[in-house]
Amino acid sequence: MRPEAPDLRPTRRAFLGRASMGLGSLALASLLEPRLLAIRPGVPGFPDAPAKVKRIIFLCMAGGPAHLELFDYKPELAERDGQPMPESFTKGQQIAQLQGQELRILGPQHPFRRFGQSGQHMTSLLPGIGEIADDICIVRSMQTEQINHDTAHTFMNTGFRLPGRPSMGSWLLYGLGSESEDLPGFVVLTSEGGSQSQPIAARQWHSGFLPSIYQGVKFHSVGDPVNYVRNPDGVSPDMQGQLIDAVSDLNRLQQGWTSDPEIATRIAQYELAFRMQMSVPELVDFSDEPEHILEMYGTRGGDGTFNANCLLARRMAERGVRFIHLYHRGWDHHNEIRSGLPKSCSYVDQGTAALVRDLKQRGMFDDTLIVWGGEFGRTPMSQGRDPKLLGRDHHIKGFSMWLAGGGIKGGHSYGATDELGYNAVEDVVHVHDLHATILHLFGIDHRKLTYRFQGRDFRLTDVHGKIVRGIFA
Repeated sequence: MRPEAPDLRPTRRAFLGRASMGLGSLALASLLEPRLLAIRPGVPGFPDAPAKVKRIIFLCMAGGPAHLELFDYKPELAERDGQPMPESFTKGQQIAQLQGQELRILGPQHPFRRFGQSGQHMTSLLPGIGEIADDICIVRSMQTEQINHDTAHTFMNTGFRLPGRPSMGSWLLYGLGSESEDLPGFVVLTSEGGSQSQPIAARQWHSGFLPSIYQGVKFHSVGDPVNYVRNPDGVSPDMQGQLIDAVSDLNRLQQGWTSDPEIATRIAQYELAFRMQMSVPELVDFSDEPEHILEMYGTRGGDGTFNANCLLARRMAERGVRFIHLYHRGWDHHNEIRSGLPKSCSYVDQGTAALVRDLKQRGMFDDTLIVWGGEFGRTPMSQGRDPKLLGRDHHIKGFSMWLAGGGIKGGHSYGATDELGYNAVEDVVHVHDLHATILHLFGIDHRKLTYRFQGRDFRLTDVHGKIVRGIFA
């Protein structure tokens, strides 16, 4: 017969004794050093090198922007429009929906032009981004490993194809902590419009096996950004504060007995939520923004658009949010790329350009990293049969992204694809390399930022990753 498990619950006498000592110790600690009660700001020893930036705003064009229509002009692609795609490019290669079909070249469906003093060659569909061409570095040699949307997003965000790993925002928060006491250190916003809107799962900003204190917080783009951010009628801030204090005290007692990191997370999140009841309404109140700023972004806020999210991202950046991830769903152009791509571009062009200009005029551009791109690119081959409705399939062997801000060489193009835009052939940048470079700009050696889980030291770049120094100023 199995012995009966011992009753480990404390007696009333023990509970009262421990409670009195614990609360006394907590009170003394809070008087001597209030930060002792908070989750540590980051891993000791990081940053371990001089940092170029303090924060990142990652503008994700979810669905896979067509690099051959936007940033990677290929004259030969235009010359060979409608011709069979050479088998030498595609034989043995991973192809998504075009597998087993006749492959024909599709030339660019929209004109390119040169922008800025640097003469950056890019689409005429993004005139706003064209105006900041001298501030951005276009990387034309990106590669990833996953050809379907969900796994490609997972790989772009976590460096691994399967769910369960921490997102890059969680890794950064784990390494450096948050600079904001009143807002989460990692915030996600979404918008949509232009074409097919693929779903975005919450695991894309999850903390994985890291303590959940480091996971991203999704804000709503319309109405109150956070549920229950306002107290119900009859509940005053003092009453709410007393409740939070009481619950936190009990949680700290339990934490003292169990050392469960999730209890520490619960304490911190209750207290953060209480502070957010004051900070969030002020954050989303755009009434203090000058009229020329609202006109520059093309929004008055609270309308769910990408433009409004860009303005909100700037306000978060001012308030110490370290990782701000904006998803715009609407770039999945399997068909109607001729008519659909201009719509997608129109949703994001003004807000993107306004964000960069706004950061510059506020003196924040030099310590902010901006990244613009999707989970993969689109094929040089056409998809569909109706000439008026042609589109492009998913593509992973070569696509474009751009970066701007602290430490990045503006007005610069890096890397290249082959003559048809199929393979990245010059200065190839893998997703692992992008992650290593982002961490480097924050003063973190990607090989040293690790977390032990199930007997192994994990990191964002796994066992890969090289710093892309050719894009640095």
